[in-house]
Amino acid sequence: MLRCLTAPWSVALLFVAISLHGSRAQADEPILIAAGDANGPKQPQAAIANDGTLYVVFGSGEEVSVSSSRDHGKSFSKPVVAFRVPNLSLGMRRGPRITCFGDALIVTAIGGKQGKGRDGDVLAWHSSDRGQSWKGPVQVNDQNDSAREGLHAMAVSSSGEAWCTWLDLRNQRTELFVAKSVDGGASWSPNQLVYSSPEKSICECCHPSMAVDGDTVHVLFRNSLAGNRDMYLTSLQPPLDKSKTRSMQLGKEHWRLNQCPMDGGMLAIDSDGLVSTVWRRNREIFFARNDGKAEQMLAPGEQPWVVSTKAGPIVVWSTRRDGSLMLQSISQDEATEVATSARDAVVVAQSKNATVVFVFWEQSEKGKSSIFSKAIDLESSKSR
Repeated sequence: MLRCLTAPWSVALLFVAISLHGSRAQADEPILIAAGDANGPKQPQAAIANDGTLYVVFGSGEEVSVSSSRDHGKSFSKPVVAFRVPNLSLGMRRGPRITCFGDALIVTAIGGKQGKGRDGDVLAWHSSDRGQSWKGPVQVNDQNDSAREGLHAMAVSSSGEAWCTWLDLRNQRTELFVAKSVDGGASWSPNQLVYSSPEKSICECCHPSMAVDGDTVHVLFRNSLAGNRDMYLTSLQPPLDKSKTRSMQLGKEHWRLNQCPMDGGMLAIDSDGLVSTVWRRNREIFFARNDGKAEQMLAPGEQPWVVSTKAGPIVVWSTRRDGSLMLQSISQDEATEVATSARDAVVVAQSKNATVVFVFWEQSEKGKSSIFSKAIDLESSKSR
């Protein structure tokens, strides 16, 4: 059976010359995937099948478009509008998510009749024919308008269970909820609360992230405790029981901040089963695993993303909003510049044993938004 792995990112790819053994990449020009106006395209996300088929989703205004590549990123199909979402949440890690298993695809997005934070639901569409046709939407949150902050994440297990997590406001505070689907996104389980801050709300507008390892579901989010906006990792196993979930702060220091930085970090499962996490604290990017060891400071920057590969965890981040896009292997001390201007970049790989990663980012110039991509061979210094 064809199986897809969840991954967040965007469209069309280019293989870039890079060596992660001390020398800098010899990068070709990036590939332009889609271009538009101030409304989009924005916020690329993607999933990769085990045969290398790439599925990409992004938003433009109220439209959610999907594209695919069946030649390992050498070319992509023309993006097709899969559906429309009134007042689609976009920007600062808001936007559609995609995952797949076999021939089934699931795309989720948040929208509402009024928008602008006044209402909003997590809506799911599903396709059983690799995106040729779509059914939906099905509402994932079972309390109307509780997902109006517009931030969510999705992942799929090795057995095909799809999981969704989002910032939820049903209890007049920002909490973390989850739901799952066992039928390819056609229906979703009753919602379950997995974390509620003892001081009212978790961080109100930092996106959550999610990864599934066997029966264990891991969710990364930014908390708000004692005046600090620190990252927390919550791990749970079905049947879900909030009293039995494990939540731990990442890192040994605190970020004292009386506002939301709108920067939620990312996680990935290593080949040894540990959870790799990257996140921002103050103006710096940190990396840590859930093994009790101290965090590792990588560099100044924001909006980090991580993926597990044969070479170990690979991290991307921007030096600032619309700044340089950097890539680094955790096993190396130096980062490589992938692009000179980027926002909300993501990096994905086909599996934990992959030797190629795909980097996607959004670029804004003169009021117009575009999506670019590069593929990076981790073992070769030659472009493909």
